[in-house]
Amino acid sequence: MLDVRASRDIVVACAGVTLRSVATSLEIAVSGTVRAEGDLDFRGTLGVDKAGEAPVGFRAVRLIFDLDSNASEEQLEKLLSLTERYCVVYQTLAGGVAVSIDQSS
Repeated sequence: MLDVRASRDIVVACAGVTLRSVATSLEIAVSGTVRAEGDLDFRGTLGVDKAGEAPVGFRAVRLIFDLDSNASEEQLEKLLSLTERYCVVYQTLAGGVAVSIDQSS
């Protein structure tokens, strides 16, 4: 079963790998961390909202990059912009995707 931590780890890992690939391509030396945080109302997920108004799922997800680099601010902005553009998981979440449930036989 996929839990909240696993979901967070997936987007963080993808963003980190993408950032590293883009940094290499741009020849920017960078180190640091990526973390994700989001807004989730557990009442909806747990089905305990009697009125049924609490949404199921995240209302917002944020990626926070804590980077250490000698690159200029302009270079770092380009690095983050391209990371956002090419991160598959980020783009999937941001753009939405059709999702279905099937049962294998």
